[in-house]
Amino acid sequence: MKEYDFFIIGGGSAGYNAATAACKRNLRVGLADGGRKLGGLCILSGCMPSKALLESAGRYMTLRRAGEFGLESGPIGFSPAEIFARKERLVAEFAAYRAKQIQSGTFDFFRGHASFLDPHTVQITDGEGTEQQITAKTFLLATGSHIKAIPLPGLEEAGYWTSDDALESNRAPGSVIVLGGGATAVEFAHFYSALGSRVTIVQRSPQLLKEMDGDAAHCLADAYRKRGMQIFCHTRLLRAERTENGKRIFFEQAGQTKQVEAEQILYALGREPQTDGLGLEAAGLELTGGRFKVACTQQTGVPHIFAAGDVAGPYEIVHIAIQQGELAVRNAARLLRDPERALEEFNSRLHMAAIFSWPEVAMAGLTERELQEARVPYCVACYPFDDHGKSMIMGETDGFVKLLASRETNEIVGASIVGPHASELIHEIVVAMRFHATARDLAQVPHYHPTLSEIWTYPAEELANCDEP
Repeated sequence: MKEYDFFIIGGGSAGYNAATAACKRNLRVGLADGGRKLGGLCILSGCMPSKALLESAGRYMTLRRAGEFGLESGPIGFSPAEIFARKERLVAEFAAYRAKQIQSGTFDFFRGHASFLDPHTVQITDGEGTEQQITAKTFLLATGSHIKAIPLPGLEEAGYWTSDDALESNRAPGSVIVLGGGATAVEFAHFYSALGSRVTIVQRSPQLLKEMDGDAAHCLADAYRKRGMQIFCHTRLLRAERTENGKRIFFEQAGQTKQVEAEQILYALGREPQTDGLGLEAAGLELTGGRFKVACTQQTGVPHIFAAGDVAGPYEIVHIAIQQGELAVRNAARLLRDPERALEEFNSRLHMAAIFSWPEVAMAGLTERELQEARVPYCVACYPFDDHGKSMIMGETDGFVKLLASRETNEIVGASIVGPHASELIHEIVVAMRFHATARDLAQVPHYHPTLSEIWTYPAEELANCDEP
């Protein structure tokens, strides 16, 4: 029976990066992955395939607007089969490279499903039913997540797509009902709308992107409505049914029963941690709300077992999963080599998120709602893209930037963007926050004209003296 210092269950982004980090610390490392394919959620059915589709959608939207810029494009069209084939080629390349990394011999790799027999012993079962056991001093659980099932009468009978199905479908329905208003929902809504589908979004929460501030969410909703989408928020889903020409969803909004019909339903109501078959009880592990209750050290309720990524939360974001996995490695090494030393804690001060809608949405740090709930005194300033030179030249004027600063210290504590290249522009604020810059500091940084990033100078100048009496 092999013994390891650090054993990882799950070979996605968190697991693989933790394995390589642990090897650099000269730990004896093993990793088991029992997924149908190697690569993890991001590569196989998350970030990379969805963004490949969105890139095609965005370029098609740009082609359709050629006349605005004095250009003649001639007749244009698209081939769903070719769009999806390109996505498949890219995913295959990404997955093959990750599989090569995992199987490079840098650490021991086990192709099979791992389940705890006791807190220090795992049994690995491969696809042919062959079993072997290993022991380890510390573990990392990085098994990711799967589509969250929410019962809706008639949905199974009517038929629907999950995001996984949509990524594999290689066709664009003439009309789509999107159930949900999170990142996956609004990104697929953009994709289908860009290709000409009639899109209806039915969201249970009061706004799209419920984690975002209301002004950002409403701005995106307005932009989507301008593109012809129907959006219903603050609803209660009632039932689904198949019709002669497609599917129908019944829901309640403001006390009234409403219905919408489309060729296809896209089920985008969230994901939940993948913990089935891990033998949690044998390891002494418990779940809270479907997740492991994880401390800031990434330790579960069993101190030598760590968790990272979607099974740990609170954010389902790849770079955070990687950070959590690498933090788990550092803390596992301390437990093994210097148990009296205090463990490192995860700091979410630089939390960042981006949604690849059109316009894009991004945020960093704290939202206004979070600052208000924490009763932290703050100042806020916004500036619209429709009054900004570069965005006007680009013809991308939907949205705004928002900067939040401490009223006491003037330090930047958060930011939001709805607009062109928001996913890129947010990084300037993350860098500023990393070095505890104030709004005054940012206002003094030269920005080239005309550029998109120049827009940050306007709210920064407005907030430069907000800490003064």
